[in-house]
Amino acid sequence: MNKFKSSLFLFLLLPAVVSLSGYNVQKQKKILVFSKTAGFRHTSSIEAGKKWIIELGKRNRFGVDTTENADVYTAENLQQYAAVVFLCTTGNVLNEQQQQAFKQFIQGGGGYLGLHSSADTEYDWPWFGELNGAYFKNHPRPQEAVFNVVDTTNIATAHLPKAWKRFDELYNFKWIGTDLHMLITIDESTYTGGGHGDNHPMAWYHDFDGGRSFYTALGHDNKSWEDPLYLQHVLGAIKYVMATK
Repeated sequence: MNKFKSSLFLFLLLPAVVSLSGYNVQKQKKILVFSKTAGFRHTSSIEAGKKWIIELGKRNRFGVDTTENADVYTAENLQQYAAVVFLCTTGNVLNEQQQQAFKQFIQGGGGYLGLHSSADTEYDWPWFGELNGAYFKNHPRPQEAVFNVVDTTNIATAHLPKAWKRFDELYNFKWIGTDLHMLITIDESTYTGGGHGDNHPMAWYHDFDGGRSFYTALGHDNKSWEDPLYLQHVLGAIKYVMATK
């Protein structure tokens, strides 16, 4: 077994072992993973992401439903979920009634996790932009860069090295919120095509309109999902946003 496979095996095994003691302590929580696209489609990341989030749920004892059908966005149906994950969504994916149901879900204490191109979603719905924390502008070619972990107190970043070198599609944003708690920034001197200078955020969280929101710009393709550090980053984010409801 090579070094990567060994570390991945240990990563998957540990949560399963640790979680056994709390198996009957509380009702199992459940999340909805939504990956509808009306623009560019990150096919490999969506397929790998659904598979790995389901696996993370099995290992950490939370339920996972996956869908690309926006009809599930009703007030009644969303009540069963602790959080909703927008997995590489793009474009306008919800109609007005579905938007209202999702807004009520967040206002009722639901959690939201946006992954990568969720920032490229619902440009005509300012509330969603504020929930996500930013809107996508453009990106240079995918390349390696150094990510600076500026806060290691959050469950999604506590395991990461302070200087995290990785390959990804590196987003620039046309708008960024002002109430965000930054977790990861990117060092623009380590790659070409940055658009924000010394303060280029890549992952953050904030409380918003009664719920809890987390966004990470990382996760362009299936290679991210093969990285144990990224898997733990996503798992921590899921646990963080599930804690509200």
